[in-house]
Amino acid sequence: MARTRLVILGSTGSIGRQALEVVGEHPEHFEVVGLAAGRNAPLLAEQAGRVQPRLICLTDDTAAGTEALARGPWVLLRGEAGLVTLATLAEADLVLVATSGRVGLPATLAAVEAGKDVALANKESLVIAGELVTAAARRSGARLFPVDSEHSAIWQCLLGEARGCIRRLILTASGGPFRTWSQERMRRVGVEEALAHPTWRMGPKITIDSATLMNKGLEVIEARWLFDIGFDQIEVVVHPESIVHSLVEFVDGSLKAQLGWPDMKLPIQLALARGARLARGDPAQRPFDLAALGCLHFERPDLARFPCLRLAIQAGREGGTATAVLCAADEVAVEHFLRGRLAFGDIARVVEATLEALVPVHVESLEQLLEIDAQARHIAAGVCARMV
Repeated sequence: MARTRLVILGSTGSIGRQALEVVGEHPEHFEVVGLAAGRNAPLLAEQAGRVQPRLICLTDDTAAGTEALARGPWVLLRGEAGLVTLATLAEADLVLVATSGRVGLPATLAAVEAGKDVALANKESLVIAGELVTAAARRSGARLFPVDSEHSAIWQCLLGEARGCIRRLILTASGGPFRTWSQERMRRVGVEEALAHPTWRMGPKITIDSATLMNKGLEVIEARWLFDIGFDQIEVVVHPESIVHSLVEFVDGSLKAQLGWPDMKLPIQLALARGARLARGDPAQRPFDLAALGCLHFERPDLARFPCLRLAIQAGREGGTATAVLCAADEVAVEHFLRGRLAFGDIARVVEATLEALVPVHVESLEQLLEIDAQARHIAAGVCARMV
């Protein structure tokens, strides 16, 4: 395996930090040529000092602690335009997009248009602009490697299989911290309770999305574009142990599943290595004892208690700009909840009201989607304000 030159967008987040751990464990396979972060300038400076990239980027111009970045031996870029510059860096072989939210979309599209392979941990890129991104990949020959554990599992199950042999993709969901809670109890959920995910350790936005099951709805839309498959062939099941990361059912009735401990470094490493299996020596490689695990449980998601999952799938089926509206409204609603300005149960109400306010149209360009995004954010903010 030749050494892969990496650009990591979102290096100070959970996925980015673990990706750098993978790089540190396999220096013979990976070299970092670019790093980008949002506002955590001190950590970005520490990471850059460790891996010595040629370019770095800080997207938030108001972030404190940028002095150390400016003094380094690298070129310092700023703003979202800097992400696009890094994503299209000539010497980069693969771009890991691990930013959160809409900010990663222009860079993802630019990387794909430039023919760069992309390891994608940013759901919004495909949820908002799946049609644009996948069309650009077909034109340029760029490849998309999934980082989400569920999509990585499906990708692994499909290796070596012929196209057209899929009957269903089955995405598993942990169910989040409120899987067994009643609707009445969920109305009183606080921020700290919602951030206490029982299985995974993630950033605040994705953790709240996991608690509402919006995250799983976004993954359904993402799977539709990653694997070029219809919504009727995608199913969600709740699996609280998070051992079976997803399954594929084939036309002959056979099923494949990928199992493993809840551990994001495996799908990150597999995406960075573009499918190559690299040995690991960390604690996640403890023996997998099926007998000790005992029973594994599966159940159907309750769409009445988790309406965000229903709304996401409906938006995906509706198509066009509906999914851009969905993402924008959810980001606004989650931010208001995290700031204590919105009740947990009102997140879905904000998303639904915003979807009803904007009639979806056919996707034409990135500029159109960014304009729709701005409109949806304005409407969602107004809906939030009325709910206070």
